[in-house]
Amino acid sequence: MSGLSEGGPAARGDRVAVTVDGHVAFVALTRPDRHNALDPPMLDAIIAAAEGLRTRSGVRAVVLHGTGRSFCSGLDFPAVAAAGGLEAFGAVLDEPPPNRFQRVAYDWIELPVPVIAAVHGHCLGGGLQLALAADIRIAAPDARLSVMEGRWGLIPDMAITRTLPRLVGIDVAKELAFTARTVSGEQAHRLGLVTHLAEDPLAAASALAAEIATRSPDAVHRAKRLFDAGWTGSAGETLALEADLQRELIGTPNQLAAMRAAAGGDAAAFDR
Repeated sequence: MSGLSEGGPAARGDRVAVTVDGHVAFVALTRPDRHNALDPPMLDAIIAAAEGLRTRSGVRAVVLHGTGRSFCSGLDFPAVAAAGGLEAFGAVLDEPPPNRFQRVAYDWIELPVPVIAAVHGHCLGGGLQLALAADIRIAAPDARLSVMEGRWGLIPDMAITRTLPRLVGIDVAKELAFTARTVSGEQAHRLGLVTHLAEDPLAAASALAAEIATRSPDAVHRAKRLFDAGWTGSAGETLALEADLQRELIGTPNQLAAMRAAAGGDAAAFDR
């Protein structure tokens, strides 16, 4: 990644860094000494990054990745213990949904622009739930992925009900949670946990995000909304939504710009 624009870093801290290159935002987990494990400040920083991008003008796609040797190794139990132990987190579970834990993943699902996760190294527990919240996952063949919460006598609770059972069969989802086994990137691809394999997931995710950014942002936003709603809506609801969203697009400046670009073979100039 080079040539950062729009003022370089949009947000930077000791847990998460957000940079924008053209129309693509790069969200990096920046705790490499702990394999980007999730401590309380990291949870807050991930939520803040999603909140900031929700209203950031000009961003058409997001690449979510980890620095160092891993994407994210899950919950940092020593940090949790130092913050008062698991009991101290109980109040979070009493919050109305989505609670603080769930928002770490769910806010990316709700982001109107596509999110691509570039997965390498460890992608465990809460780290996997974060990756599952992306629209597309590109993983290294030797990445290590696990629904690991069962190892600690817990269940996965970071919005996994909105992701995993929709990507794999319910039986596969149950087996992964029951056993807490670790699978490689190649195995995860066969199971449907990841979309593509790449030796350099970040480079592949960056290229895909750049390709998406050449399309009308109005159409891409509505396509994401359409497919997300279609997972749970009835036939009548989703067919009506198709028509409603198409009606919103037809004849708009960006839709006409896309048509002119397609007909002429030139890049389209969209208004955001």
